[in-house]
Amino acid sequence: MKDLQTISGWLWSTPMVLLVLGIGTVFTVWMRVPQIRRIPDMLSQLKSGGGSDRGISSFESLAMALGGRVGVGNIAGVAAAIGVGGPGAMFWMWLTAIVGAAVAVVESSLAQVWKEEVEGEYRGGPAYYIEKGLNAKWLALAYAVATILATTITGPTIQANSIAVSAKEAFAIDPRITGLFVATLFCLVVFGGMKRIGRVCGLMVPFMAIAYVLVGIVVLVVNAEHVPAMFRLIFESAFGMDSMFGGMLGAAILWGVRRAVYSSEAGTGSGAQASAAAEVSHPVKQGLAQGFSVYVDTLVVCTITGLMILVTNSYNVLAEDHSAVVQYLPGVDAGPAFTQNAIETVAPGFGAAFVAIAMFFFAFTTLLSFGFYADTNIAYILRSHRHERTIIRVFQVVLAASILVGSFRKSDFAWSLADVGLGLYTWINLVALIPLVPVAIRVFRDYERQRKAGEDPVFRPENVGVTNAPLWDSIADHYERTGEALPAADSPMKDHQR
Repeated sequence: MKDLQTISGWLWSTPMVLLVLGIGTVFTVWMRVPQIRRIPDMLSQLKSGGGSDRGISSFESLAMALGGRVGVGNIAGVAAAIGVGGPGAMFWMWLTAIVGAAVAVVESSLAQVWKEEVEGEYRGGPAYYIEKGLNAKWLALAYAVATILATTITGPTIQANSIAVSAKEAFAIDPRITGLFVATLFCLVVFGGMKRIGRVCGLMVPFMAIAYVLVGIVVLVVNAEHVPAMFRLIFESAFGMDSMFGGMLGAAILWGVRRAVYSSEAGTGSGAQASAAAEVSHPVKQGLAQGFSVYVDTLVVCTITGLMILVTNSYNVLAEDHSAVVQYLPGVDAGPAFTQNAIETVAPGFGAAFVAIAMFFFAFTTLLSFGFYADTNIAYILRSHRHERTIIRVFQVVLAASILVGSFRKSDFAWSLADVGLGLYTWINLVALIPLVPVAIRVFRDYERQRKAGEDPVFRPENVGVTNAPLWDSIADHYERTGEALPAADSPMKDHQR
């Protein structure tokens, strides 16, 4: 356990914080704050993007990415950030989300540029753009292996553990029964492939997010008189100006950034893999859609969790030496219990059950996204090997087994394992993005040039100096001719694309 915490500490130390914020700032400045300027385009793309037999719609891709982003980090992770970093961690989560949205736009656009057609479906992501954009296959393989490890073994443990713990506390259900139920349900969905995952996420994600936010708004309205003081506490604590939390500035920054990255996945490359599966006429269209998903995850869902906890004083804060800085809930560990208690202050007898149900939806859609990400990276490594589908199925079963095991593991172990897995492939992706900055800028400016000319942007790789993205030749030809999604995957065009 100590070894895991040590490795996690290395991966998520100050250099990681500086790298995430630094890369996000570079993209924000060079692309002239696209995550703010292009919000209308983000919303427009979610309404107009259509799917095809090869690719899912922009909304389904967004829902799949949100399924990965909106997970236990939005409840347990936010509580952990407050418990160790104090109320000021909320501000640094917000800042990371705004800056991180630019990173999400870039990595998702690059995933679209170098996507491939695998077994009649679009696949892409960091492994693909690292190999083709940097000609660094060894690094691409490292990312793929790290992601497979994280999405089949390390990541599922915390999702399953959080579901099981919440179900036990709310309904007294044996964690082994919960684990078996979740693992079985996971297999029923993920064995149906990308299309089924996209449809299920498209149905579950909006429902769970809206219901959760509405409950949070009720808690804030009931405690409206305390809201101004709560925001003042957040901002003063964020800069070490609050007398109680003045000595926690470093912890507030570290844990705010750490949990924002864990929750939003900006910079990890995870959402980029869902982006590559979408059917669009220009890579930046889906990049903008994924930038918006960071806002939904962190600025909406994570924020509502933090505000519920803070406005009701449903939290404890521990200093670095584990001494109590604030102890409003004696004996309660940082986690879902903070949120449960916040809701209980408004609706006694409702909090535990509601958080348990929310935790199930949040974590289950994350597990589905994990299944898709593992599939994408295994497909990258095997490259249409004759036993590819069998091997993918084996890894899906391993993921299901991780769900079972994770449901009765200690939560501290599960969190440390998840942090290590996520940290490994995040480092690889962030390092790879640095030399790809010029390409990303050219692709984005190509989109802006066409928008300024009043055109519906269509991507031609040669216009931005990309010569190894042949799939886009036929995509662009078809969109320019018809303005519609590509025809069925078994059409003559398929041979041309390959």
